[in-house]
Amino acid sequence: MKYVYCILVLGFLFLGCNKIDKPKKPENLISKDKMVDILFDTFVLNAAKGTQKQVLEKNGILPKSYIFEKYNIDSLQFALSNEYYAYNTEVYQSIINDLSSRIENEKKIYQTQKKIEEKKRDSLAQIKIVKKDSMAAVQKETMKLNPKLLKRKRQKNQKQ
Repeated sequence: MKYVYCILVLGFLFLGCNKIDKPKKPENLISKDKMVDILFDTFVLNAAKGTQKQVLEKNGILPKSYIFEKYNIDSLQFALSNEYYAYNTEVYQSIINDLSSRIENEKKIYQTQKKIEEKKRDSLAQIKIVKKDSMAAVQKETMKLNPKLLKRKRQKNQKQ
């Protein structure tokens, strides 16, 4: 009986350790650069879906179908290309590195644009403050020059 168990265990080990075949290069393999673009857009859409899901739904954007339509690919072509690149770890690592660099560059661009927008908002707020102050100064000078207006304003303030 011990021999039967040993043979079964060895048989399972032998069958379990068989060689995994390298995926064949698909006929319609997505280029490395296009794969970076696809993965970048996928990450951006997934991030948007996490924070602005209602906006995407309102505009009728379904992330997966949007990506497939934008790059004129289908899910099988993407899956086969992704499997091929994932098996070739050096190439896939290169894709991931390019993707990371692109994300960092886009992040820097976004942060720069955000700072510019904040400066514009701050300068507009300063202009409004200056306008208010100058309008108050003009009203004060007008009141000094026209005593009747000053008298009406005092009467209005006393009624309140």
